[in-house]
Amino acid sequence: MIMSGRGWGKTRTGAEWIRERVQAGYRRIGLIAKTPADARDIMIEGESGILACIPKEERPTYETTKRRLTWKNGAVALAFSSHEPDHLRGVQFDTVWVDELATYEYARETWETMRFALRLSDDPRCLVTTTPKPMAIIKEIIKEEGTVLTTGSSYDNQANLTPQFFDQILSRYENTRIGRQEIHAELLDEAEGSLWKRDWIENTRVG
Repeated sequence: MIMSGRGWGKTRTGAEWIRERVQAGYRRIGLIAKTPADARDIMIEGESGILACIPKEERPTYETTKRRLTWKNGAVALAFSSHEPDHLRGVQFDTVWVDELATYEYARETWETMRFALRLSDDPRCLVTTTPKPMAIIKEIIKEEGTVLTTGSSYDNQANLTPQFFDQILSRYENTRIGRQEIHAELLDEAEGSLWKRDWIENTRVG
């Protein structure tokens, strides 16, 4: 799990990891975003997405209508969205990239359905790239045996971001609660002055 601030480079890291897995011989890949548009516009076609990171001679064929990327070596990546977790039934993967899990409306359903599908090869792996939110599923993944957590601040990638981003955005939210979450990637448990604890709500949800 990469849990970092805005502009840290989560998307680029995810795309490069997919490229690395394909080069290592993994062939069945799942790409999961909040919406179908996010999978297309950010993970695949985005400025830091898969197609932008891969040299032309290695670049996979992208079939938009089939939500599918196909590499010359036979590797195939299929795109899914959290709006329809059941679409992950019946498929199986050796590699999965889950982007911005903390924004999913059906985060737990998507995560658990994906886990059943991640069953190919001797080394199936999942990468989660997300800005943190105090959700039970995020906390559970962090604590799970086998999870490797990488964290980082927006400032870590300052050399590759425009000065305007720091002057107009980061400086405005520095030393605020939203800045701690969105810039410094702190997993904040409770809202300031809240009368209700998040754990009370999460533990009493109706399925």
